[in-house]
Amino acid sequence: MTEPINSVFRVTFVNGEKIYEVYAEGVSESDMYGFVEIEDLVFGETTSVVVDPGQERLQTEFAGVKRFYIPMHAVIRVDEVEKTGIAKVRDAGDKITNIRQFPSMYNYGGEKESY
Repeated sequence: MTEPINSVFRVTFVNGEKIYEVYAEGVSESDMYGFVEIEDLVFGETTSVVVDPGQERLQTEFAGVKRFYIPMHAVIRVDEVEKTGIAKVRDAGDKITNIRQFPSMYNYGGEKESY
């Protein structure tokens, strides 16, 4: 009998001015229209000698979270990977990059943007 294969997904998304990269065992379209459901976060192995502050910050931020929902337009990419990497957060900032958030009528501060 073969052992079931557990998929791991690397999800990259925009949250405010940061780009998050997390690993999860479950990614699906949510019952809430326009949202992606992320569940069962997986964090890479750490040793007591080397501590990654970015991953530690994410572990603290998502402590006790079973699943969370992000708007579809905030998702940059979802990859099915063979093994878990290190979760990280980086600044989107004003750096020249090919990663952009999908335009929205409203900014996250609640004020309407003019186009």
